[in-house]
Amino acid sequence: MSFSAVCRRVGLKDLVSNVNVYPSASEANGGLNLLFRRWATKKTAGSTKNGRDSNPKYLGVKKFGGEKVIPGNIIVRQRGTRFHPGDYVGMGKDHTLYALKEGHVRFERHKLSGRKWVHVDPQEGHILHPMYQNTAASDAASHAYAS
Repeated sequence: MSFSAVCRRVGLKDLVSNVNVYPSASEANGGLNLLFRRWATKKTAGSTKNGRDSNPKYLGVKKFGGEKVIPGNIIVRQRGTRFHPGDYVGMGKDHTLYALKEGHVRFERHKLSGRKWVHVDPQEGHILHPMYQNTAASDAASHAYAS
């Protein structure tokens, strides 16, 4: 029996309204079975792997070489010690480098180890702290000895 013959015998409205949504096993095995089923338009109880993003941390150099700083100015925000604190530079618990004295920022790189240091050169007329006088004297002596 063809589809057109079935449509002539029974109206399309009867086919749509009288069809079982959940057919029994006997209907599934034989005979003409016209089913109109609705499919889900959304996934059920699925979890997505995307949809998360973290806020930016704004890391990096904040005051560059030669810039003037006052005590408390942040020079570098970093994770780990990419830059190490030098003269008149302090380091916070999150490895942030900040100025301890008023002056100008100076970056230095060690030729052999490649380690990068950040220093603050104090303003003219500033009295050096005794801790830094020893390093300044040894640097001057090493430069005089090397020349």
